[in-house]
Amino acid sequence: MDITLAELEQAINHWRALRPSQGEERALSPEVDVLAEVYAVMIYQHAKSIPLDALPPAARQLLESWRKHAA
Repeated sequence: MDITLAELEQAINHWRALRPSQGEERALSPEVDVLAEVYAVMIYQHAKSIPLDALPPAARQLLESWRKHAA
């Protein structure tokens, strides 16, 4: 199963709503940071989708949690 760039954006927005940036520096939450790294790689590689099993375990867990919540 693949995750599309659009789905990844939705998942990032979901986690941003649950765990907004904090502090004066407005640092990303750990959850958003993990997904933002995947997003950056996809943008750099011009990828429209990426296989879930190619992602780090933390990113897979966050995406699975998002999908359960979105369903």
